[in-house]
Amino acid sequence: MKFKFTLLIAILGLSFVFSQQKHTFQYDDKNFLLDGKPFQIISGEIHYTRVPKEAWRDRMKMAKAMGLNTIGTYIFWNVHEPQKGKYDFKGNNDIAEFVKIAQEEGLWVILRPSPYVCAEWEFGGYPYWLLNEKGLVVRSKEKKYTKAYTNYLKAVGKQLAPLQINHGGNILMVQVENEYGSFGSDKEYLELNRKLFVKAGFDGILYTCDPRNDIGKGHLPGLLPAINGVDKPEDVRKLISENHNGKGPFYIAEWYPAWFDWWGTKHHTVPIQEYADRLENVLKSGISINMYMFHGGTTRGFMNGANFKDDTPFEPQISSYDYDAPLDEAGNATEKFWAFRNVIQKYLPKDITLPSVPAKKETIKIDEINFNEYSPLFTSLPQPIISKETLTFEQLNQPYGYVLYRTTIPAHEKSTLKINGLRDYAIIWIDGKKVGTLDRRLNEDTLNMEASSKEQTINILVENMGRINFGPYLLENYKGIIGNIELGNQALQNWEIYSLPFNHPEKTIFSKQNLSLETPIIKKGNFNISKIGDTYLDFSNWGKGVAWINGHNLGKYWSIGPQQTLYVPKEWLKEGNNEIIIFEMQKPNINELKGIENPILDKLQ
Repeated sequence: MKFKFTLLIAILGLSFVFSQQKHTFQYDDKNFLLDGKPFQIISGEIHYTRVPKEAWRDRMKMAKAMGLNTIGTYIFWNVHEPQKGKYDFKGNNDIAEFVKIAQEEGLWVILRPSPYVCAEWEFGGYPYWLLNEKGLVVRSKEKKYTKAYTNYLKAVGKQLAPLQINHGGNILMVQVENEYGSFGSDKEYLELNRKLFVKAGFDGILYTCDPRNDIGKGHLPGLLPAINGVDKPEDVRKLISENHNGKGPFYIAEWYPAWFDWWGTKHHTVPIQEYADRLENVLKSGISINMYMFHGGTTRGFMNGANFKDDTPFEPQISSYDYDAPLDEAGNATEKFWAFRNVIQKYLPKDITLPSVPAKKETIKIDEINFNEYSPLFTSLPQPIISKETLTFEQLNQPYGYVLYRTTIPAHEKSTLKINGLRDYAIIWIDGKKVGTLDRRLNEDTLNMEASSKEQTINILVENMGRINFGPYLLENYKGIIGNIELGNQALQNWEIYSLPFNHPEKTIFSKQNLSLETPIIKKGNFNISKIGDTYLDFSNWGKGVAWINGHNLGKYWSIGPQQTLYVPKEWLKEGNNEIIIFEMQKPNINELKGIENPILDKLQ
C-alpha cells in the first residue's frame, strides 16, 4: 500500500504538490525523495523545439493522460545562440515558458542543458560558429570552448535556474554533459562542467547519463549516475550502484520505446507488447525512468543531424521525428500510448483513474494547391563571393542550407570531375544542363565528364544534409566543399560562390512565368481552407527540397523515403488563404501537390 500511494503521487501530481509552497527534492541510498517521501520518476521526453509553442500544453495534457509525472527535455545551444553572443529565448525558443506550462499542468521537469545533446540534432546542438573559432575544441578544457560554453550556460541559467524545485519551481534535476563516456573519459573536464553549472545557478541535484559500456568513463564521482538504454532492473541496479558507492537511487535517463529514422532506410518500429512488458518490469521494481521519446514531433528547418562512423555510411536523419513514440508526430495517442497507459494504471489504487485521453485531433485534406509564382534558382542568385579556392559554409558565415559554386572549366578530353570533401549532397550542371549528382551517403565524389572543345560554365549546388551529431567525427563538421575540385589532374579555381541559407524565402523575387529549365526552382502558391486542422503534404512524386507554409519551415522532403509527407500543424494554418513556398532541387517542372489526412513514413523508392 505504501508503494501504491507513492506511485499515486508520482503519477497524478496532486494539486498540493504544485502549490506555491517550496518543495524539496533529494535522494537517499535507494529512492528519490519528494518532500521527504519516496518518489518514482515516470518521465517522457518532449523537445520544445520540435513542437509548435501553441501545442505545448496539448502535448503535456497527453503526458498526464498516459500517466507521466515528469517531462524531460534537452536544451539546444544552436537554437538559443545562433550567432556568437546573440541569444534567443523567444517564441518557440522560450524554454522557460515550456517549463512553466509543465508546472501549470502538474508536471515536474528534468532539464538537460548539457551543451552537447546528440538528439539527432544538427551538430549535437552545438552552434556552427564554434567551428570558426581557431583552435577551439568542443567537449574539452580548451579555453576558447570553455569561455563560449560558460557564456551560454550563464544565459541559460538566467532563464531556468529560478525554476528549480529548491527555488519554488518544478525542475527536479539537471543533467551535466550527455553520454560523455561515449566520447571521452576526462574527469577534470567533467568537474569543470559541474563547476560551470553551479556557477550558472544550477544548485540542485546534478546527474550524468551514459550507456552500459561507458558509464564508468562518463560519470563524475559526487554526482548521481544514470543509465541509458538498459531496462532490466537487475542490470540497472548493478551498473548504477557500481558507480555510486554501492547505492541508488536508480534512474534510466533514456529508455527507448523505438528509434529514429534516416534517409533511404526503413521506418523503425518495435513490438508494442514487448516494450509494454519491459516498462512494467521497470515500474514494479520501483526504478525511475525517462522515455526517449514520449513525443518526438518534427525536426523542422535545417536542424536534423547525421551519424557517421568508420563502419557505417553517412546517415542524415529525416525531418519527421515520429520515433514510433507513444504520441505520433502530430501528438495523437498511438497503440503504444494505450498499452503504456494500461501498464501504469495497474499500479494505481483501484479507486483512482488517470485523466481521460483527449480525442484524436481532426485532420483536413487540402484538395488543391495552386502554384502561380516562380523563381528559377540560377536567375535569382544573390551577389557572389569571389574566391580563388572553394569556401566552406563556415568560411561564408552560413550555418545551414545550400551553397552554389560556379566557375569556368577549360576545354578538355573525356575525363573525371572529383570533389574532394563533399559535404554532403551535390547536383552538377554544365552550361545549364544537369550532368549528375553526388551523394555522400553513397560515398560518391567523382563524376564522368564528356570531352569538350570549348570552355564551359560549371555550377555545383551543395546541400548541408546535417552536421554529425554523435561519434568520433563530431570535431569534423565543416560543410560545403572542404577540399579542392579536380577536372582530371587539374584543380579548378576562381570561383563565384553564392550563399543560399534560405532564411527569408518570402523575399525571393518571383515571376508569373514558369520557365521550363533543368535547374532548381523556388515556387510560391496558395490554398484556401474553410476549416483548420492538422494535415500532411504528399511529396511522393516530387524530388528533393524544403517547404514553408505561412512563413514556417516544415522541414525537408526527399523521394527516396522513408518519409514522403511533411506534417503541417493546425497551429500554423488559418481560415481562408494560406501561402506555401517550396524549393525543389530535382524536378523543377512538377507542379501538383495535395494534402492528405495521414502521414507516409514507411515508403522507400
